[in-house]
Amino acid sequence: MSTVATDAWSEKGATLSDKSARAEFGLTQREIITAIQEGKLQYREGSVYGNPFLRLLRHEVEQLVSGKRGPRYLRKAKIQRELDKTNTELRALRTKVRRLESKKAELQASLDKS
Repeated sequence: MSTVATDAWSEKGATLSDKSARAEFGLTQREIITAIQEGKLQYREGSVYGNPFLRLLRHEVEQLVSGKRGPRYLRKAKIQRELDKTNTELRALRTKVRRLESKKAELQASLDKS
C-alpha cells in the first residue's frame, strides 16, 4: 500500500463510519455494501466497545453520493453538515458564556462584600 493511501486513513476527518455515511449522506447500508462489493469504496473494519463498524474514506463516499444523487445533493449535504457543526459550537459557546457570566456575578458579589 502506498504512503498516500495510508495517509488518507490516518488524516483527521478523512474517514467516517458507515453509520455516519448513512446519516450525513442518506445512504442505506445496502448501498454501502454494494459499493464495497463493486470496488467503489474501500473499507476497514473497526470496533468500539465490542460494536463493529465499517470505516470508509470520506472522499470515496462523496464520489459515490455525487454519482448516485448528483453534485447538488452532495453540496447540500456538506452545507447541512457544516451548519450542524456551527450550531453545535454556538450552543457550546452560549453555555460557556452563561457560566462565565454567573462566575463573574459571584466574583463581583464577593468583591462588593469585602
